[in-house]
Amino acid sequence: MALDHARRFAAQGWIVYVADSISCRMSGWSRCVSQTLRLPSARNALDAYANALNRLIATHKIDLVVPTCEESFYVSRIVDRLPAEVRVAVADFATMRTLHSKWEFLGVAAACGAHVPESQRVQTIAQARDWAQDKPVVLKPEFSRFGVYVRLHPEGIPTDAPAFDVPGQWIVQRFHHGRELCSYSVADAGRLLAHVSYRPAYRLNTSSSYYFKPCESPAIRAFVENLVGKMRYTGQISFDWIEAHDGRVTVLECNPRAISGVHLFSMADALPAALSGTAQECIVPTRASPRMLGLVMLAAGGYQAIRGRGVASWWRDFRQASDVVMTAGDRLPLVGGVLDLVAYGWLALRNRCSMREAATQDVEWDGQPLGTQ
Repeated sequence: MALDHARRFAAQGWIVYVADSISCRMSGWSRCVSQTLRLPSARNALDAYANALNRLIATHKIDLVVPTCEESFYVSRIVDRLPAEVRVAVADFATMRTLHSKWEFLGVAAACGAHVPESQRVQTIAQARDWAQDKPVVLKPEFSRFGVYVRLHPEGIPTDAPAFDVPGQWIVQRFHHGRELCSYSVADAGRLLAHVSYRPAYRLNTSSSYYFKPCESPAIRAFVENLVGKMRYTGQISFDWIEAHDGRVTVLECNPRAISGVHLFSMADALPAALSGTAQECIVPTRASPRMLGLVMLAAGGYQAIRGRGVASWWRDFRQASDVVMTAGDRLPLVGGVLDLVAYGWLALRNRCSMREAATQDVEWDGQPLGTQ
């Protein structure tokens, strides 16, 4: 997402810097990026992170700060410590926390007219089983990301289901059958300035998608417009949905940050204007072609196709989509991405965690209080 934003901003005349606390060669090695800057870990050293970000803003005369992942929460928490003349594309921290909570968000969504799944907040698997009563459910931590730790029980929670492997509150939610959809939007003070909905057609198990197919939904757009208007929301905001066979959409959760819908906008689409708050109307993608993480589609998608005997449809989808990493005239990000994976692998070995945890442990936020000086 950072690479996609960088290319689009550069194509439209901006000078682009990227900053991170871990390896970010995939974005930093793009010809569109002027310089890669280093930051402390927001999660482990928030005050140092705020001070460093201030120094970078002053040194490089930054006009706009666009978080792309879960650093959004930390940036929101320290936004009052950044120069007032700098635009920061995030909402206030209280709003971010409410939307990130998979429990509190449901109340907000219902109040904005959305259909939401029947749900309950629990602390143990026994409480979840008592509430579920053998009905199909989904289990997930109240604060989580990328679909990790999600447990799908379309036939009810079995009696031998293991205890929760992540401490804190969990959400048990009625399982809804249908087609998965996602939406990505940008708002400014309650105005919807960019929007797209799409289908995550290929996934790594129940986790992140690597193939993004545009799928217009007037009902989804109407809800997003209503929610950002009521909350006077500023920044990027994303939602996960289920579309039933009768066409009714149910909103499952919110990510008040960027997701892969960014990739569906072309280099000429005025998404930078939306993020800077200067767009005069709602920007939508000007093309309707799918995008993908090409290498992942080849490897994981091909493997899934062979196992599921869907090689013909997989190959058709592969040929219809364009890669989001390697583009004509800017191929070094692919090499940088491979080196990033090596760096994350080393971190994972050193910290005895998964590759996914190694890549995000510096910015993950699970609802804990964030104090600053």
